[in-house]
Amino acid sequence: MFRYTKGTLVKEILMWIVAVIMLLPFYLLINTALKTSADAIGTPAFQPATNPTFNSFVEIFQSGGSGNIFVGLFNSIVITGGAVIGLIIFGGATAYVLTRRLSRLSTTLYYLVLVGIVVPAQLGLVPLYIGARAIGLLGSPVGMAVIYTAMLMPLAVFLYGGFVRALPTEYEEAATIDGASPFRTYWQVVFPLLAPATGTISIMTGIIVWNDFFTPLIFLNGSTAATLPVVVYSYVGSLVTNWNNIFAVLIVALIPITVLYLIMQKRFIQGFSGGLKS
Repeated sequence: MFRYTKGTLVKEILMWIVAVIMLLPFYLLINTALKTSADAIGTPAFQPATNPTFNSFVEIFQSGGSGNIFVGLFNSIVITGGAVIGLIIFGGATAYVLTRRLSRLSTTLYYLVLVGIVVPAQLGLVPLYIGARAIGLLGSPVGMAVIYTAMLMPLAVFLYGGFVRALPTEYEEAATIDGASPFRTYWQVVFPLLAPATGTISIMTGIIVWNDFFTPLIFLNGSTAATLPVVVYSYVGSLVTNWNNIFAVLIVALIPITVLYLIMQKRFIQGFSGGLKS
C-alpha cells in the first residue's frame, strides 16, 4: 500500500525543481520571441513581456532571400525526411545481411562500417566534397539527403545490428520453410520486429540532420537550398540586435522535430531499453 511520507514529499519537491530548471530555456525562448525589439534589448530576459506581440513571427515569415523561413523549412524537411528514409531502408538491410551471414568477410565488413562511428566525419570532408561535386550532388536537397545517408550509415548499421542479433532465427526459418524469398523474409518478417530500432534511428538521425549547420553550409554554399540552421545564421548575421526575431526562428525550427519525437517516442524508449520481445 502506497504511503505519502516525508521522503516522498522531498522527492516530489526535488522533481518539481528539476522540471522548472529544465523548462527555463523554453520560457526564455518564448518570452523573448513575444517581446518587441526594444523590450528584448532593454529588459531582463526573465522579465515577462509587458505587451506580448507576434510581430516577430510575422516579420520572419515575410522576409525573403537567405532568411526565407518557408524555403529553409521545406529544404530541412526534404533533407531530413530523405536521409531518415534512406537510413531505415539501406541501414536495416545492410545490418541484416552483415549480421546474419556468419562469414569472415561479413564480420570484417561489419567492423569496417562501425569504424565510421569513431572517425570524425570532418576528416573525409574534402574527398566527400570532391566526390559529391563529381556526381552532381552539390546545391540540392536530394543530394544532401544522399550525403547524410552515407555519413550516418555506420550509426544505423550499428543500432540495427544489435537488434538483429537479439532476434531469434526461428522467425526466418519458418518463413523460409513456407517458401518466402530472402527479401520477403526480411521485409515482411524481420523488419516489422525491428520497429523499436527504427524509432530510435528516426529520432536520433533526424535530430542530427535537422540541427546540423556545418555540412549544409559547405555543400549548399552558393545555392538557394538553405536549411533552417543556415536561415537562423542569416538572422544572427543581419539582425544581431533583434533577438526576438532570432528566437522566433528557433521556435519555428523546434516544432517539426518535436512533433517527430512525440510521434516516435514510444519506439524511441523501447529502442534504448532493448524492447524487442520474442
